[in-house]
Amino acid sequence: MDFLVNFFRTIQDAGAVVMLPIIITIFGMIFRLSFAKAFRSGLTVAIGFAGINLVINLLKGSLGSASQAMVKNWGIKLDILDVGWGSIAAVTWASPIIAILIFAILAVNILLLVLNRTDTLDVDIWNYHHMAIVGIMVYFVTHNIWLALLSTIVMAVITFKLSDWTAPLVEKFFGLPGVSLPTVSALSSVIIAAPLNAIIDRIPGLNKVDFSLKDAQKYLGIFGEPMMIGLFLGGIIGFLAKYPVADIMRIAVEMAAVLVLIPKMISLFAEGLMPISEAAQKFTQEKFKGKKLLIGLDAAVIVGNSSVITTSLVVIPLTIVLATLLPGNRVLPFADLAVVTFRIAMVVAIARGNLFRSILIGLVVMSAVLYGGTITSPVLTELAASVGLDVGGGGLITSFAATSLTVSFLVFEAFIHHPIIWVPVLLIVIGAVWFYIEKVKKFRNFEENKNIA
Repeated sequence: MDFLVNFFRTIQDAGAVVMLPIIITIFGMIFRLSFAKAFRSGLTVAIGFAGINLVINLLKGSLGSASQAMVKNWGIKLDILDVGWGSIAAVTWASPIIAILIFAILAVNILLLVLNRTDTLDVDIWNYHHMAIVGIMVYFVTHNIWLALLSTIVMAVITFKLSDWTAPLVEKFFGLPGVSLPTVSALSSVIIAAPLNAIIDRIPGLNKVDFSLKDAQKYLGIFGEPMMIGLFLGGIIGFLAKYPVADIMRIAVEMAAVLVLIPKMISLFAEGLMPISEAAQKFTQEKFKGKKLLIGLDAAVIVGNSSVITTSLVVIPLTIVLATLLPGNRVLPFADLAVVTFRIAMVVAIARGNLFRSILIGLVVMSAVLYGGTITSPVLTELAASVGLDVGGGGLITSFAATSLTVSFLVFEAFIHHPIIWVPVLLIVIGAVWFYIEKVKKFRNFEENKNIA
């Protein structure tokens, strides 16, 4: 038993780039691929994922330090420090109840699949921490393991359903068929973006404003190409960071490189995943009467989309401005500015690449994140201290993850404030939304089939 525990701990410590090919290979063989084909697919996916991470790390290294320099240069004085999602993930995995919550998330996923209530098979085990942190914070406040467990289960159900409902967007906008994205840091924005996009559709004048990256390429020629847009926006950020000329040019070229390299890495990732996806569909058609199965992956596979990066390069400095202007906000954006891409990736997809809408809705999403971080920072700070992590120098901390995310914030608040009242209300709302969306989906499928006939 100790050998197995140590083996799995070693694999987990190695990170997603090692876990991913192992998991993909296992599932490939379950779906009746030969070991050679399954392993080749798993390794190709891992190589694509490693490439994506290399480029994202380039983005984080350049954009993160430049964003932090902008914060310092503008003299922003706020008392809650954004310490980054990595610190919060460390707090999550250090919790004594983490094993129970991770098992519960996995069990919920399997149960929903068996009951035909989700199409998502979430193999992105590392990112389970986004769902688990809510239960950990609920337990820290209430000392009630059952409330902690139920809150994590609610987070899992919401995450898997949002993954199902947004999968068509992932396929159509990002070109990844058979894939869903059960990453809370990306999905949480959907509950703001979807209704807000629908409202904009009904506002005369505003609903006619449509400008995309393709429009920029059409009207600006070579200056509208992704590499040129990255060069231009990277240069602006370097200038606002008050970098020396040499560093401004460096960050400009690095942003251009990000916009060129990420699509190539994603195509490699998709190439490796395709045999697994096809085998999964064939297997489920035989065993589950044609049920569609979606492979749940890390949202890192979409954040390098050129429209997402372009929108992020605009939203990041505006988020710093927002932090100073929003009444009641106390969060100082810092370490997580470089991962704003995850927060707005699905916003861009919902807006169908419309840069105007993506930026407008993205700012609303980031406002919600700032307020969520402000409200929940005392609990998060105490939780971090309880596991021996003092990353705030004695002050309050938060991040653009954990209960700053809108879905996580709503679930957390429901479970710590009069849960007898608010948890049933939350469950009723979830059930109503589920029923409505499933009904709309059935109606649309009926209309499409009728038109085909």
